Amino acid sequence: MTEKSYDVVIVGSGAGGGTVAQALAPLAEAGRSVLVLEQGPRLGDAEFTGRELEMANRLYRDGGGFLTADGTMTLAFAETYGGSTVVYTGTSLVAPERVIRHWNVPGLAHGDLAERSRRYAGANNVHLLPPEEINENNRLFVEGGRRAGYAVEQFPVNVKGCRGSSLCNLGCPNGAKQGTNRVQLPDAERRGVEVVTRAQVRRILPDRSLEVTVREKAAGSAGAVSEWAPGDYRIDARVVVTCGGAIGSPALLLRSPVASGLPALGRGFTCHPALILVAEHGRPITNDVGHPKSYFVDRAESLGFVLETCMYFPFVTAKALTGFGPDHSAAMRAFQCLQMILVLACDRAEDGNRVALDAAGSAVVHYRFAPRTIAGLVAGARASARIFFGAGAARVFTPFADPPVIGRDDAGSVDARITAGHGKPGTISVSAAHLMGGCGMGSTSADSVTDSRGRVHGLPWLRVADASLFPDSLEINPYLTIMALADRVAEGIRTDFGSL
Repeated sequence: MTEKSYDVVIVGSGAGGGTVAQALAPLAEAGRSVLVLEQGPRLGDAEFTGRELEMANRLYRDGGGFLTADGTMTLAFAETYGGSTVVYTGTSLVAPERVIRHWNVPGLAHGDLAERSRRYAGANNVHLLPPEEINENNRLFVEGGRRAGYAVEQFPVNVKGCRGSSLCNLGCPNGAKQGTNRVQLPDAERRGVEVVTRAQVRRILPDRSLEVTVREKAAGSAGAVSEWAPGDYRIDARVVVTCGGAIGSPALLLRSPVASGLPALGRGFTCHPALILVAEHGRPITNDVGHPKSYFVDRAESLGFVLETCMYFPFVTAKALTGFGPDHSAAMRAFQCLQMILVLACDRAEDGNRVALDAAGSAVVHYRFAPRTIAGLVAGARASARIFFGAGAARVFTPFADPPVIGRDDAGSVDARITAGHGKPGTISVSAAHLMGGCGMGSTSADSVTDSRGRVHGLPWLRVADASLFPDSLEINPYLTIMALADRVAEGIRTDFGSL
C-alpha cells in the first residue's frame, strides 16, 4: 500500500467537489496540498460522441440503470470528471425562499444562498436562450401551456457556444455546457489543486486517513489512465470533504468507522421522481435539435409537481412509454413527431426512504412512493395532457390511463382518464436525477448529520458539500444550490483551517 499525505482531500468532482476545489485553490497557491479524488474517468473531448448507449455506459453508474432496492425507480447519476454536471441539461435556478425557510436549518439564510447562487450563475455563463435558439418542442410547450392556462417560465441555462445538438444528457460533444469539468476544475488545477481520476475511496478512518483504490483502465474503455499508478493507497489528511452526491456521500460515511453516532445518516433521501410523457403530432417537429430544456411550469407549492420541456433519445423514450405491442411500436415509428414533457413530483423526506449498504458495502436506495408523491405525478400527467392537446397533439401517451393512449376526441375527459388507480409502482417507468438528502443539515446529531456549514457533528475535520446536505426536497433543479452550499463549506474550511 502506498502512503501519501495532503492538507485537504476532496472526494468527488461534481457540482459540490468542483466548487470546493476551486474555492480552496487559494490554499494550494499558498503552498497547501489540495487533492480531488474522482472515481470516474477523465474523458477527452473527442470521446463525447453523442451516441446514446455508448455515452450512457461511459458516463453513468450502471449505464444510467441504477435501480432502487425494489426495482420501481431508476436513479441517474454520473461517474466522471465533473460528475453529474457533465450530463445534466444546464438548467440553473435559485432556491425558493419558502423552501429554505421550510428546511429551518440554524445558520442557513436564503439571502446568503441566493447571493452565492447568482455569483456562480455568472461564473458559469447562465442566461436565457434567445428566441432563435428555441426549438419547436419547447415552443409547443409554451403555446400549449398558455392555452391550457398555465404560467410558463423560461429556464436560464449554463451554456456558451451552444450548437443545438440536444445531447446535454449524454455529455455535450461541443464543450458548450459550463459544468465543473469546463469551469471550476480546470481553474483549480491551473492554480495547483491536484485531481486524480479512477480513484475509489473505500473508507474514511478516525485518524483522518482514507483508504483508496486506483483502478487500472480496462482495455478498450474510454477516458485517460489515472494520474496515479493503479493500486491501493492510504492518504492522510488534515481535512476531508466528501462530495460524492446523495448516494455516494452517505454510502461512504456508512462504510466508515467515523459514522458511528450519526443515526440520521442515510435518511431523508428525496429525488423528484419523474415521468417522461410524449404526445404525437400529425407532422414532424424539431424535438432533437436545439437545447432540449428551455421552459417549465412550477406547481410545486400548490399541486406538488413541476413540468419541464425535455428531449430523450430513442432508447430512453421507448423505455419510458407504457405498454407493448402495436401502440408502442407506432409511437416509436413516429419519433420525429413526438412532443415530450418531463413530470417531476416534489416528494418529501419520508421515514424509510434512505441510502443504505448491501452485504458487499455498496449503496442501496430504499424508496417508497408516498401518496403525496403519486398525487403529484398524476396531477402533472393531467397538466401535461392539457398542454399537449393545447399545442395541437393528436394523441397523448400516459401511464396513468388505461388504455395508456388518449386521443384528441377524449381531450375533455383528461381528469377522468388519468387516475392514480391506473399506475402502480413497478408498472410504470419512473426515473429520477435530482438526488438529494442522506447527510442532512440540522442542529444536532440526533436528527441530522452536519451543521449549516457541512461540518459533520463531532468531527470538525470532516465536511460534506453536495446535495446530500439537503434536509428535504428542493423542489427545483439543484445545481446552483449545491454550488452555493459547497461555497459555504469551502469558506468555512478556509476560516477554520488554522485550528484543524
